[in-house]
Amino acid sequence: MNTPSPHLFVATSLASARDAGRSVFVTAQDGLRLHVREYGTRTALGLPVVCLPGLARTVADFDVLAPALANDGGHSRRVIAIDSRGRGQSEYDSNPENYNVAVELADVVTVLTALGIGAAVFVGSSRGGILTMLLGVAHPTAVAGVVLHDIGPVIEPKGVARIKGYVGKLPQPRSFAEGAEILRRLQSAQFPKLSAEQWLAAAQRTWKMDDGELAPTYDVHLARTLAGFDIERPLPPLWNEFGALARVSLLVIRGANSDILAVATVAAMQARHPQMQVIEIADQGHVPILEGEDLLRRLAQFVAGCERDRAKPVLRSSVFGQRQA
Repeated sequence: MNTPSPHLFVATSLASARDAGRSVFVTAQDGLRLHVREYGTRTALGLPVVCLPGLARTVADFDVLAPALANDGGHSRRVIAIDSRGRGQSEYDSNPENYNVAVELADVVTVLTALGIGAAVFVGSSRGGILTMLLGVAHPTAVAGVVLHDIGPVIEPKGVARIKGYVGKLPQPRSFAEGAEILRRLQSAQFPKLSAEQWLAAAQRTWKMDDGELAPTYDVHLARTLAGFDIERPLPPLWNEFGALARVSLLVIRGANSDILAVATVAAMQARHPQMQVIEIADQGHVPILEGEDLLRRLAQFVAGCERDRAKPVLRSSVFGQRQA
């Protein structure tokens, strides 16, 4: 996946002392236009980082993390964040049936190919983490390290039921301040200590101004992806897909209040991947906010460690039984 694609449009760069990123648009395999936020330079020597948001989330979730990793104490690397189809600035699909992990995985591969990104560290947030595990099976050489952001092979039914209850069903606020109050009432059990400023920022990531009114930052037809979920029938576990990450460095971020990723699941993951690192964020649920000096520092250290591992000239076994450098 190193040959740049002609189906690529780069918007005007937003230059500033702090890398604000630039918008790139890639044409998917079916012609739909996908939005990517790109940070750093394409000639940076560091290992690229690819950020994949959750089900109804956008690249805005990485507005703090992405520039911090792109310019980590003078060590530059390329960072991209991808809006899945129907989210953020990516086009909405006229067929909501295409909002599935198979199509979205193909979209990720298309973006990597178009932007000439080979091996990278993936930060997969919730559904983005599921896509990362699937990518580890389909294209193992593309994955050089993984951060699973409040997601694992076992997804708790209670959390899925909670998400099903609001995706595509949120009230339409008259202002971002009203939206912040809606989110606070809905999610305060998961995030009991967020400040008013943090709730307002969450509202600005959840709604956008559209023709003078606030609208969700995603296609409300995404709700169909959860229509068939039954809390009495848990989702199939992804242990085989998780096993595809055995050969790479792995970091798990869990919100202490998460109802998606259980403590027992993290323990089982660590038993299968003994070198796995774990960060638990107090007083936050699904998904923890990717901000704060300590968390950003630890994530930068993890990515730097993946770069060092990548540079080692030792042979390691892949999950497919092949030997590779």
